[in-house]
Amino acid sequence: MDGAALERIAAALERLAPPLPPPTDWHGAPAYVWEGETARAIPVLDALPLDALHGIDAQKVALRNNCARLARSAAAHDVLLWGARGMGKSALVRACVADIQRDTEALALVQLAPGTLTSFPALIAKLAPQDRAFLLFIDDLGFGADGRAEMLALRSLLDGGIAPRPSHIRLVVTANRRGIVEREDTSAAIHERDERDDALALADRFGLTLGFHPADKDTYLAIIAGLLRPLGLDFSAEEAMAFAIQRGNRSGRTALQFATEIAGRAGQPIS
Repeated sequence: MDGAALERIAAALERLAPPLPPPTDWHGAPAYVWEGETARAIPVLDALPLDALHGIDAQKVALRNNCARLARSAAAHDVLLWGARGMGKSALVRACVADIQRDTEALALVQLAPGTLTSFPALIAKLAPQDRAFLLFIDDLGFGADGRAEMLALRSLLDGGIAPRPSHIRLVVTANRRGIVEREDTSAAIHERDERDDALALADRFGLTLGFHPADKDTYLAIIAGLLRPLGLDFSAEEAMAFAIQRGNRSGRTALQFATEIAGRAGQPIS
């Protein structure tokens, strides 16, 4: 086969091959979603203002301070946010990053899509040479039959191995599992105790651990009041409690849903 034929074959194969994705501009967006091999830029980070999150004041201060340290190249912790569903763990992560980005673009949020933990080293390799701080976000870490393997993989990654993670890259992980930080003795079966020990070993690897607990009645009503006060709207505490009973919980999410209902009736948007 002559050289011209080979060139025609090569050209045909090149036309058939899917185009390579453009390289990620790690300085061009406030947030990204890591999809295992490539990252998708998020041009606008969906986040509530920090002062719109109520009932978690201590957690707000601790997480924002840690993110601010990371943004200014100071020592910062990996963070575990654990506890009750609907109490603002994920919302707080986004809000803290967005709040810092109002003053500086030195920090970006990178959310890992489900099932991408095995590609974590590849992501670190891409981020290591960048002149920007990155907060890697793993939301709603599971602990079921499939989640245990993911938990063990994450525990290994947090240890660092022979190639330490650069200081401008830190993790924030949310989990609903209360047992991840509890240490009381139990009479559970051996495999259940093993899973508990694995969870505790994972929790030990985070320098900052923040708990989120179910809202009591006063906190739940205070969250609703905080959401509706800027709109000049009042509400019935009795109706708010009935709304929570209908949904089976008092949480920040339920409070936001009730406030959305009240604002919608009044023809107003809610942040």
